Amino acid sequence: MGLASLLSASCSSTAPEHPGDAVLIGGLLPFSGSESAIGRNLEQAMLLAIEDVNAAGGLDGRPFDLVLRDSHSSWDRGLNQLLALVYRDQVSYLIGPEENDLSREITRDVKEFDLFHMLPGYAAPSVTRNETKGGWIRLAPPPFAIGCALAKFAFREDIETVNSLAALDDYNGSVNNEFTTHFAALGGRVLPSVRFTPGEHTYTTKIKSTFETGADRTLLAAYPATASTIVTEWTVSGRPGTWLLGPALRTEVLLANIPPGSLDGHIGIAPSLSLRGECRVVDEAEDVVECATGNAAAFARHFSRRWNGEAPFPAAHFYYDGVVLIAMGLAYAQATAEAAPPSGHALQRTIRELNSQGHEAASWTDLEASMVKLRAGIPLRYVGAAAEYEFDEYGANRHDYMQRWTIREGAFVDLAPVSVTCRTVQ
Repeated sequence: MGLASLLSASCSSTAPEHPGDAVLIGGLLPFSGSESAIGRNLEQAMLLAIEDVNAAGGLDGRPFDLVLRDSHSSWDRGLNQLLALVYRDQVSYLIGPEENDLSREITRDVKEFDLFHMLPGYAAPSVTRNETKGGWIRLAPPPFAIGCALAKFAFREDIETVNSLAALDDYNGSVNNEFTTHFAALGGRVLPSVRFTPGEHTYTTKIKSTFETGADRTLLAAYPATASTIVTEWTVSGRPGTWLLGPALRTEVLLANIPPGSLDGHIGIAPSLSLRGECRVVDEAEDVVECATGNAAAFARHFSRRWNGEAPFPAAHFYYDGVVLIAMGLAYAQATAEAAPPSGHALQRTIRELNSQGHEAASWTDLEASMVKLRAGIPLRYVGAAAEYEFDEYGANRHDYMQRWTIREGAFVDLAPVSVTCRTVQ
């Protein structure tokens, strides 16, 4: 009953019904507004995960279910909905939102009520502090890893000068700062960059200022809605210079809203969906890496079969994994802890400990067997749709490789990955 009603939850003003003993997971997704194109796809990934963990027995027979609300791709309206998940719906486990500033805004409430907050989004805030209450897990690579990979690629391509056109928001600003810092540390030269506020009527002046420096490559660090306007105006102005494309731009939303062929051949960096075990270093001196994509392709087929041929966006892999990690953590905690259910802080610790390299691997493709073992108190590390998970002491997932990609004839094409081996610049 819960899943059927949730399929239209984003469009309904009435709360969906849930099984009486359901374990509820709350989520905030952009079903409307500028980022609405991604919201439905992420919802589908989460619903699929719920179906899979319930088919595997749920939490010792209790089903999992979702409470989803619309962020409206907006800070003020999204905040009201996020707070409603905590205070009205009283969920103990949160996933999302995509919007970085909303995740930061809810930090005090997560700590006050000792909630658990799963952060699958690319733009999620970093987790770099140990807390005594509340628990955070971050799945996607941080701006440090993205900036490192962009800088290494540019430097190895003998690009001498770079600059950027970057949005004035936390995530894209951080990607820009990490990119230019790492590029300078490698010995490259950073030319003056330009920052802009999303939502401006035109970016023509910003584009002109960006490219009159003559940089060999210019990073476009922005979200798709704004980037599509910039690329369109850049195309009209004669396509000066060459872009490097930030991770938020690997989405069909961008391709659907730019002049056909305008970005063909331009290179971007995004989180890799290859498992660590699917990658190997071919030439260590030249940092040449090869990665297979069998696991991600298998998940795409699983997703497509469930949703009438639709394909998952790259971010959807992480949202699926976010649900499964919560379910696995709760199953193991119930089998081994004296007090159940665990608090947010305790669940975060459990998920970190489960995903230790010494534990047996458990694939998303065989959740039934995995949940049986977890219910028996056997620790398992999760090999998910997006990654093999291994978390640091704060709850941030380890990432060894980023995916290079380009655009050809209006479609995304994967290129050789880039390893993340940069050191923190002091």
